This record gives sequence, structure tokens and C-alpha cells, in this order.
Amino acid sequence: MMPLSLAKVGEDISIKKISGKSDARLFLKKLGFVPGAHVCIVTKLNENVIVNIKESRIAISREMAAKIMV
Repeated sequence: MMPLSLAKVGEDISIKKISGKSDARLFLKKLGFVPGAHVCIVTKLNENVIVNIKESRIAISREMAAKIMV
């Protein structure tokens, strides 16, 4: 297992676990980041990670991406 922030661009991966405080986990859950969901890293720009999840493209900070274990 590794944080989403360390995944390579173009990789299609499955979420294993979400860590962090309950409000951060709830925020990520509302965006679709739940265990078992598949994500694809589109690109990494500055301090953001852009991913495709559930037919949507979402940008999250590296800090939030570090809470998502894949």
C-alpha cells in the first residue's frame, strides 16, 4: 500500500483505505474516494493531483492525496 500522491501518472489503481481526521474522510467520501473505487492519475501539477474517478475529473491537494492509500 502507498499514498495516492506517490502513484505514477496514467496508473489505474484501486483505493484500499482513507486515513486522516473524520472531516477529511467525509469530504473525500463525498467526492467518491471510497475503498474499492478505481482512480486514474491524469497529471500532477504544482501541489495538486488530478485524477479521474467515477467519470469525473477532480483535482485534490497533495496533502489530501497522501491520505488516500492505494
